[in-house]
Amino acid sequence: MNEPRILLTGGWILSMDPAIGDLRKGDILVEGTDIIAVEPHIDAPDAGHVDARGMIVLPGFVDTHRHTWQTCVRHRYADIDPQIYFAEMLGAKGAAFRPEDVYIGTMLGAVSALDGGITTMLDWSHVQNTPEHSDAAILGLRDANIRGVFAHGWPLVDGASWMFDSQRGHPDDIRRLREQFFSSDDQLLTLAMAARGPEMARRDVWLADLRLARELDIRSTIHMGAYARNASVKAITQMHDAGVLSDDLTFVHCCFCGADEIAMMADAGVSASLGVHCELNAQGIGDIPLDRLLAVGIRPSLSGDTETKCSGDMFTQMRHAFAYYRSWMGGNHSSVPNAPATLSMRDVLEFATVAGARANGLDHKVGSLTPGKQADIIMIRCDDLNLTPVSDAVGAVVLAAHPGNVDTVFVAGRAVKRHGHMLDVDLDALRQRALASQQYILGLQ
Repeated sequence: MNEPRILLTGGWILSMDPAIGDLRKGDILVEGTDIIAVEPHIDAPDAGHVDARGMIVLPGFVDTHRHTWQTCVRHRYADIDPQIYFAEMLGAKGAAFRPEDVYIGTMLGAVSALDGGITTMLDWSHVQNTPEHSDAAILGLRDANIRGVFAHGWPLVDGASWMFDSQRGHPDDIRRLREQFFSSDDQLLTLAMAARGPEMARRDVWLADLRLARELDIRSTIHMGAYARNASVKAITQMHDAGVLSDDLTFVHCCFCGADEIAMMADAGVSASLGVHCELNAQGIGDIPLDRLLAVGIRPSLSGDTETKCSGDMFTQMRHAFAYYRSWMGGNHSSVPNAPATLSMRDVLEFATVAGARANGLDHKVGSLTPGKQADIIMIRCDDLNLTPVSDAVGAVVLAAHPGNVDTVFVAGRAVKRHGHMLDVDLDALRQRALASQQYILGLQ
């Protein structure tokens, strides 16, 4: 049976593929899950028609680090001592999460991400209190219809034993999950390890964890260099000296990692993820290392981190990254050799798409509108009052757009949002369940 075909016509296309470039007016042909062609004009009379006139059309955004299970307690921790966040969310409150709280928080976060044009999200899930908690997170991603990378972490019950000089190896339940949920590459969900690294575990433990991830043939994502207490650990140096740095790793934050360690990352092909808005809001987390990363050729990806401290949408991350770097470098604050004197809006859009896909190990599938890749496509209305009249499509997306401007979202050729409305999800029920979960978590019932 032939795959269904869809033809998007007349859009202002930002392909993010250098071989295709931008098309001021162009068409995209989709067959089944895949992009077949991106051209100024395509004849496909048998295809279903999507009118993209008056739209900016681009690849879906890619988030590389989101603690999605925390979504139901949005915005609670940005204005208070960050130690309270650690004590509560990674302490007693996190330990008290039920599987249903993990499910609804993950689903809410994933649906919200899709609503704002994020078609791929790495769910950095460190709330594996029981196997049922892990299953709930995976099902939350599945039911949201997002392209998800489930990064499996550790329990928060007896959390100190997992997070401080830990002698406990990564939970072996990850083997069951690999077999039960992630046995095929032909699916929207993939598995990764949310690993602890030298800042949290003893040498033999973090080395064994990394061996386990590589045995399972999955990527690992590790928090690095956040807050001054981790500066002296020199975690990247430890991993470099052990000979285990590789391109299957993504390091998150890297705020107190020196230029020498960032260079080690570059030499090994390690990716970086920056949660710019949260990093700016988190007191004491350290300097966002954009200059150090760019100086050695690392194109960082972007993330919503935790919505307890920031906005999760990718427009906010792009805007803050652009403004932060322009302000910082404009004042000649960086002493890092070879750091670019400025950052372009296209650079930042690349961080949100191509670089994100690469950091999630999915650049063969998504990140650009390239024939042969899967059809993760978003359409942004040009005639909305905050954007019209558009003179520079990249500038409109990076500087001014917001989730409400996202008209249409496709994931693997399937529409999950059309004409500004989410499809196949009961939003009222989602809101009610999220509120009930929040009241339980915060003890308000």
